Amino acid sequence: MTESRIDPAASATAPQSGQFRPSRRHSIWWRILAFRWHYLFIAPGVIFFLVFAYVPLLGNIMAFQDYSPFRGLSRSPFVGMDNFVGIFTDPEVVTALVNTVVISLLQIVFAFPAPIALALLLNSLLSVRIQRLVQGIVYLPHFISWVVVVAIWQEVLGGAGLVNDLLAQLGTGPVALMGNPDTFKALVVAQVIWKEVGWGTIIFFAAIATIPTDRYESAAIDGASAWRRIWHITLPAIMPVIMLLLILRLGAVLTVGFEQILLQQNAVGRDAAQVLDTFVYFRGVLGGDWGLAAAAGLFKGVVGTVLVVLANKLAKHGGGEGLF
Repeated sequence: MTESRIDPAASATAPQSGQFRPSRRHSIWWRILAFRWHYLFIAPGVIFFLVFAYVPLLGNIMAFQDYSPFRGLSRSPFVGMDNFVGIFTDPEVVTALVNTVVISLLQIVFAFPAPIALALLLNSLLSVRIQRLVQGIVYLPHFISWVVVVAIWQEVLGGAGLVNDLLAQLGTGPVALMGNPDTFKALVVAQVIWKEVGWGTIIFFAAIATIPTDRYESAAIDGASAWRRIWHITLPAIMPVIMLLLILRLGAVLTVGFEQILLQQNAVGRDAAQVLDTFVYFRGVLGGDWGLAAAAGLFKGVVGTVLVVLANKLAKHGGGEGLF
């Protein structure tokens, strides 16, 4: 006679005789009541995103109105797509869009791989003490505000900064780096790398730490050099993390740092430093053209969403996991 085996987990979750079996109509409320403490813990986060992320989306209706704060959303007249036509015919918008795209592409090409390179470099160091020392040094700029960062760079590379003082002592003329419109975009990217490379390294360094050490040991026994171990073991292992962060970065391709650029715009002029974020600020907040500014902001969101969806599909088509 064979014994009937009962799964303890199944018997614990299966409803016993006499227990309440919720109907499909009442199952949602029954689950909320059963897991009320779980929902209570996540409630603050949900409320935060509802109040500060989703409710403000209703303000995008300004993009289709001749909005005035005195009339409000309900009494401002609708103008259809006139604001969107305006952002593509306004020369200032075109200049801001070109500057935004150029700076964003430079950041993707140079600033995005910088944390990866630094994480690989730290991983190659044998001394844990040196690793922690370097990590502590490169993390610090992330916690400094852009006001302080720009002031530091001004003291070093400005017209009366340290570099020009050294050049004057050597008998060489001063070099205008902080106020040169031609080098402004490269300067912005360099500032982003200096400030954020250490913070971005945390994710990649953590991903590298999850790679089993026996893979490196087997590769070393087979005669693989350090470069081959990085290329064939480390990079493929962290590639899902790289693709995930790259997809998220493409979603913010038209956002390049409002505060950083606004602080330096007067030194180089709007032709070189006007981006979409500063355009929305000057035209909408200061200029009062709320409809056109809202249309530019909505355009940014639509472009970012489209790029995220396309990049996610390409990642899945190439064999990756993607974002969703």
